[in-house]
Amino acid sequence: RQVEPTTGRFLFSLVAPQTDCEVLELGGSRGYSSIWIAAGVRNLGGRLLSLEHDQVKVEAWRRNVEEAGLEEWAELLEGDAFEQLPQIDDVFDVVFLDAEKDDYEELFRLAREKIEPGAVVVADNVLSHPNPLANYSAARQADPTLLSVTVPLDRGLELTVVLQ
Repeated sequence: RQVEPTTGRFLFSLVAPQTDCEVLELGGSRGYSSIWIAAGVRNLGGRLLSLEHDQVKVEAWRRNVEEAGLEEWAELLEGDAFEQLPQIDDVFDVVFLDAEKDDYEELFRLAREKIEPGAVVVADNVLSHPNPLANYSAARQADPTLLSVTVPLDRGLELTVVLQ
């Protein structure tokens, strides 16, 4: 269930040119996308905060990020994102959403409280899982406070910029 290498390079390219880029990842899985993101934020400073609830994946995430030598730029919070997100006081520049597909709407709502205008939200799997994610994409594209486009890269990304 990891992202494709081209999606990893896309995420790297999105965060690498930003100074002190703060990234929130919802659904860290085994750390493959986390490694791409952490390698990107290492470039000009910043950090990744990844949330994952599955204990097997948590252990694999920690092992893989450590083996990649990126633990200085990546932190993992264990537990349910619905419980963890309201407790986080940080503001993020980029959010990568790659969790349970039925949870995208609520996770976006919770993450929106942690971002400001200019932030970018990237949601994975919007083309490979059109039900329910077609509705997710349509809702982002219809919201006048956002600018959102579906990018047909790999399994499909919804790239959303917060305007206000």
